[in-house]
Order: sequence, then structure tokens, then C-alpha cells
Amino acid sequence: MLRSLHNRAIFLKDMAKIKKAVIPAAGFGTRFLPQTKAMPKEMMPLVDKPIIQRVVEELVEAGVETIVIVTGWHKRSIEDHFDNQFELEEKLSRAGKTVELEMIRRISDLAEFVYVRQKGPQGNATPILNARHILQDEPFIVFWGDEFIDATPSRARQLIEAFEKYQAPIISSVKISTDDEYKRYGVVGGQPVEDGTIKVERIMEKPGRENAPSDLGAIGGFIATADIYEPLEQARQNLGENQELIYTLGMQGMIDKGLPVYALQLKDAVYRDTGDKLGYLKAIVEYGLHHDDIGEDFKAFLKNLPLDK
Repeated sequence: MLRSLHNRAIFLKDMAKIKKAVIPAAGFGTRFLPQTKAMPKEMMPLVDKPIIQRVVEELVEAGVETIVIVTGWHKRSIEDHFDNQFELEEKLSRAGKTVELEMIRRISDLAEFVYVRQKGPQGNATPILNARHILQDEPFIVFWGDEFIDATPSRARQLIEAFEKYQAPIISSVKISTDDEYKRYGVVGGQPVEDGTIKVERIMEKPGRENAPSDLGAIGGFIATADIYEPLEQARQNLGENQELIYTLGMQGMIDKGLPVYALQLKDAVYRDTGDKLGYLKAIVEYGLHHDDIGEDFKAFLKNLPLDK
């Protein structure tokens, strides 16, 4: 049973700090086959750093202490990446490579990492239910392991600041404009409460431009409270054949029960869909151009590259 709104407000006041995050990472990455036959899509590099490490670093910088990564049997390399590697550390130490040694030690020390194997129906909400016993009654943030958003302040900081202000779930959103985007993403609609923030009344999954309630795409993750579990469980019981369990069903379920949910339009934000081939290549080029070690040489290479062939 959902707690009363009064008790919920008291509860959230005491639990306002976001200390736990969930990263769903059990997908097969079929858009990148055959590369992802052996390498998880989340581990594909942006120059010299896996995509998922960039996601983790953003969360940690914003104050998250526990990262729950929900994986499948084929994602062991993610666990290895964030684990200590004694043999490698010893080799670097003997070779006097202190910079490299400090770099890899920092990876395993970023946060407390907890790994859970995904079980249940397909869909991006299943990892939330799988991690429930770790999250317990605390509010939590969900970021995907194969996409991220560059923003100033960071996406995580903007969402957490909004959560602390409204004491309610916050959906990350960006403006969308193309027909393809209206068919690829969820779209939120509602009443503005201040510049860049709406109180959500309706969430539609991939509605198409003609049916969309607004031009705000639900992209880039969200913050949820324990109130999401009950509507997600109800949605799971009512899933039709071949229907996925998606987190927007839980958000809409909370709204239908009278609980507030907000959507925040991120400021100064660039969406990086690195689960898409073109988006991945664009991100590599941009990060390569700004890389401390190779940026200038890479820029010179691109300037001299014959693009008309």
C-alpha cells in the first residue's frame, strides 16, 4: 500500500540525499554486432575510457556512493573492469609507471559496486525490480550504461538538485524535433511549474509526433522513489504477450495514484546515444578532439582528411 502523502513527505525529507544508482547493462547490443558478440556495448571505448566508466564517474562526482549494475551472463568484463587487478598493479609498480598505476586503482575505488543478474521480463524497468532488495526504501537514480548526456552542471547534479527541491521523482528530458525522435523516445506532458520544469500528467512511450503531449523527450535517466515498485509490480502482472516492462509504466502509475512526478529539461545538454553507430562515432570524434594527449594531432589529421572520396 502506498504511504500517505503526508507520511511520504516526512519520509523523503529524511532521505533526500541520492546515494545509490542503478545502471541497467544486460542488453545484447545487437546494433553493434559482431563487435558486441564478445564485448559488452557498455565497454566500448570513447578514445581510452569505456562508456560505462564515464557514466559511473558522473554519478560519483554528484555524490553517489553505491552503484548497482544489473548485468547478464555475457557482461563479466564490466565486473572485471571495476575490480582490483593485482597482477596488473604489480606489473605497473615494478615498471615505475606510477601514473598508470594510480589511474587503474582509482577505477576500483570510485564507488561500492554491486552486481545483480537480470531476471524477469524484457524491458528497462526489470533491473529496478531486480535491485529492489539493495535499494530498499531509498530514492535512487537510474542511468543507462550505453548513453550519457554532456551538460554543465552535469546531468546527475541537475537531477539531484531538482529532486532535493521537489522531493519527488524527476525525469530527465531534452527537446526533440524530428519524426524519428518522436518514434524512438518516451515523451512527457504536463503543467509548467517553473522555467524548464513541468509537473508531469502523462508519459507516452514512442507516441509519434501527432500523438505526443509535448516536445520533451524522456531521455537520459531519472530519479525515482520506492513508490515506483508497486505500480511496476502491477504492470508486470498485466503485461501482454511480447510487451516490455518499461519504467514509464511505473511513473505513470504513480501519477495515476496522485503522486507528483516532475520532468526537468536539462540545461546546456548534449545527448550522446552511444548505443547507436552514428552517435557513437560522433562522440568518439568530439572526445578525440578534446583529448589532452592526442587532441591537436587528431584535429590536424581530420583537417587533412580527404572527405570527397
